[in-house]
Amino acid sequence: QVQLVASGGGLVQSGGSLRLSCAASDIMFSSYDMDWYRQAPGKQRELVATITSNGGTNYADSAKDRFTISRDNAKNTVYLQMNNLKPEDTAVYYCRAVRWVLPRGDYWGQGTQVTVSS
Repeated sequence: QVQLVASGGGLVQSGGSLRLSCAASDIMFSSYDMDWYRQAPGKQRELVATITSNGGTNYADSAKDRFTISRDNAKNTVYLQMNNLKPEDTAVYYCRAVRWVLPRGDYWGQGTQVTVSS
């Protein structure tokens, strides 16, 4: 059974840093694009960062220059390093694994709470 387990969230002061991790099991991890999304209270879920199976990265404007997404295929894990955190980064952060070629796959983790105090 495919599982994505996100961890690393917590409470941090404005300007602080956190590193989120998402460990995947029972998928061919290296063939999946990995995303981090977030959802703040009362807002829609938004894409924060993507790392493709080839290692290419893309970021939302709000994350550029502050967040870094990376992956370790040997550990089946994707990371999101978040620096210079702001109160508006407060949200539940979710990881997603997507495989666009056959056999397709689309899996979500359970989310980890990030709270940034001012």
